[in-house]
Amino acid sequence: MAIKRLGSGSSANGKIAKGCEHCMNGSKMVLFVTGKCGTGCFYCPVSDEKMGRDVTYANEKRIMSMDEMIAEAESMDATGTGITGGDPLLNMERTLSAIKMLKERFGRGHHIHLYTSSIDFEKAMRLEAAGLDEMRFHPPVLVWEHIDDTDLGKIISAAEMDVGIEVPSLPDHAPQLEKLIGDVAKMGIDFINVNELEFSESNWEMMGARRYELKDGASSAVLDSDKTAKRLMKKFSDVDIHFCSSSFKDSVQLRKRLIRMAERTAKEYDVVTEDGTVLKGLIYADDLEAAAGLLRDEYDVPDELMFIDPVRKRMEIASWIIEEIASELPFKCYIVEEYPTADRLEVERTPL
Repeated sequence: MAIKRLGSGSSANGKIAKGCEHCMNGSKMVLFVTGKCGTGCFYCPVSDEKMGRDVTYANEKRIMSMDEMIAEAESMDATGTGITGGDPLLNMERTLSAIKMLKERFGRGHHIHLYTSSIDFEKAMRLEAAGLDEMRFHPPVLVWEHIDDTDLGKIISAAEMDVGIEVPSLPDHAPQLEKLIGDVAKMGIDFINVNELEFSESNWEMMGARRYELKDGASSAVLDSDKTAKRLMKKFSDVDIHFCSSSFKDSVQLRKRLIRMAERTAKEYDVVTEDGTVLKGLIYADDLEAAAGLLRDEYDVPDELMFIDPVRKRMEIASWIIEEIASELPFKCYIVEEYPTADRLEVERTPL
């Protein structure tokens, strides 16, 4: 089977999982159900603010209710959801509730896949009964050579949903990874995802202790992780293996999701860039209502092209307007580029 290149270093031997298709289109919402996890993988990239904590996020927004989850999915017109953690199986009731609510709101066509390190037959069957479409097991490294001793084969045989594994490409564990792939292929696994190993803020120390090195100065990928995965794909040329590169996540998946969100949520004064970020003007003043009155009366700025944000204590305004009049105003004025996400992560700020 020929290896198909998917862009930005990613590739596949054959078909890819349905969940990956939604992710590649930028139409998947990420639902972080809980930071609780009992596995303790040294390479875990989960941030310090989430790791080990029983918190829930929909994309970048921390949520306190399932209604907020639905609202976030609606804001990006999500066609699917990826449920992750931590380990979602450590809070089954929350996970089951999320699956049922998503299916009720968006219909059976809303594709839901889930990541877990818990290979538990009974829980897998409960999740399928709730509406889960795809289960991705993330077995710990110590299990890679003993996957036959788990319930994975039993789950594959009994489940109607797609069942696969998703593991990192550890360059110093190639023999164990090779055995894992060979064993799950014999079980009749539906797909195998191998991810390029990455450094993150939370795993940096642990990764360094194992003498992993950065591939280059332009990414957080680990040296030789991609080469290890590609050698395995050549060896198992008749197995459906999808290698997802570090750069693909940023340059394709994230970019498309940002564009999708920006197009759905942008206000009339926002300018959406080709990368999915949003450009707008900002004004800071002691009395924002008075500043808005000045803009209306003296500069004929229509209300739909400006907005007072009481939370961030600033006025947002069309960038093309503020560029023209900033020099005449007695306020601090900026052009800002932000992500269209709930946290409004700032990319760049230019004073005027």
